[in-house]
Amino acid sequence: MRYELVIFDNDGVLVDSEPISNRILADYLTELGHPTTYEDSIRDYMGAAVHRIHDLVMERSGQTLPAGFNETFHTRVFDAFRSNLQPVAGTSAVLNGLVERQIPYCVASSGSHERIRVALRTTGLYSYFGEERIFSAQDVGRGKPEPDLFLYAAKSMGVSPERCAVVEDSPLGVQAAVSAGMDVYGFAAMTAPAKLAGAKALFTDMSELSRLLG
Repeated sequence: MRYELVIFDNDGVLVDSEPISNRILADYLTELGHPTTYEDSIRDYMGAAVHRIHDLVMERSGQTLPAGFNETFHTRVFDAFRSNLQPVAGTSAVLNGLVERQIPYCVASSGSHERIRVALRTTGLYSYFGEERIFSAQDVGRGKPEPDLFLYAAKSMGVSPERCAVVEDSPLGVQAAVSAGMDVYGFAAMTAPAKLAGAKALFTDMSELSRLLG
């Protein structure tokens, strides 16, 4: 393989969490007086760190979200994850293939460390990663679309950016990977391909990824 490290996004790439979390977010923002549809949430927040929610609400309404917003939102999401979350179909096969070929990989997500771990443990994927292969926007302060998270993950894994491949499903994630100087493969299972402009290649079935990575 021409890459020395494969960096996976978590939500929507490893675990099928985007429909769950964005429905909860849309409902919660609407409940707080900021009418938001599921489609709005996908468009504005998919792939973003939680600070983007606060920033956009302030920008659009001039209002701050409640002090306990993050805790309440995450509690609702985690409860739903434990009941309904599933791995993205084909993910285990891809990870097994990387293990067999001894290709290093990790996860770099805009989600909190707790969110990543809840998701991976619930879906049975945690054993593929362990603590040393999990990176969160919490580690760097600025989440996607800034490149900081991907650069931090690559540095921590001891690989230069140009030798990294990123697997992303959100426009913000693709932008971050491109800014980091990494090749990015856009998973377009629930994202319009046009919104993943900048990706080296697009795919809609996880079984296609191994072939694309080479």
